[in-house]
Amino acid sequence: MKRRRDRFTIPSKYILFALTVLCVGTMSLSFLTNFDGGPLNTVANYIFIPVQNGINYTGNWLRSRVENLEDLKEVKSENEQLREQIAELTLQNNSLLQERYELQELRALYDLDNDYSGLEKIAANVIGKDTGNWFNMFIIDKGSNDGIQVDMNVIAGGGLVGIVTKTGPDWAQVRSIIDDMSNVSAMVLKNSDLCYVRGNLEMMTEGTLQLHQLRDTDDEVESGDKVVTSYASAKYHKGILIGYINELTMDANNLTKSGSLTPAVDFEHLSTVLVITDLKPQINTEEAE
Repeated sequence: MKRRRDRFTIPSKYILFALTVLCVGTMSLSFLTNFDGGPLNTVANYIFIPVQNGINYTGNWLRSRVENLEDLKEVKSENEQLREQIAELTLQNNSLLQERYELQELRALYDLDNDYSGLEKIAANVIGKDTGNWFNMFIIDKGSNDGIQVDMNVIAGGGLVGIVTKTGPDWAQVRSIIDDMSNVSAMVLKNSDLCYVRGNLEMMTEGTLQLHQLRDTDDEVESGDKVVTSYASAKYHKGILIGYINELTMDANNLTKSGSLTPAVDFEHLSTVLVITDLKPQINTEEAE
């Protein structure tokens, strides 16, 4: 059998030595001859520089994204804090507005109390009302346990609100002068000419009430004149402001006038009232309260 020839191999240490000598020689040649490797540099420029630029661009882009994410987290954190501050300030502002409104109401009631200082009164809060925009029938949080009785007058804001119609131990029902069932004996303040003020919820959409049978014999009554409860009223104390003359027209009988008046009280926003605990001595009449 023919014997296989051994393969010729060069030991690794000789290859490493040869490469080392080649590198040292190349470096020496470059140093001694000022060889700048122009062609090699050109090739390197075309190959390695674009790669390096790409790596730099990618690194910068990644760094920018990381910074943007950090900025975004910071902005979100600041926005959350601002939202909490806005919510807190909104609550504080609403509370201050409510307190301001309540203070204005209390001042108005205080002034009203001084205007009718000769009558005993008790303050009450509105706790319920009929459906709709207007306070034509509503409930207050004072009742018979507090001395409230049927037919007691109720005032608020600028003047007359209505009258107590029902009572419970700790509540009372009030019918205001704007209710369709209300009919108040009244008079013009400047000359005591008598008339009647009737409730009309349809007219209240325009902010007015009905005025009937005004005995203005001398044509003295004008728009803007005050109308108050009259001395002839069966249940209302004399001189409580009802409202202001809006317009008047002569009735068909050519003896009396009818028209409308603007109420002194805001019957769309009632929250606190004063109940006059002094009852007026009853007068028998079928025409008006």
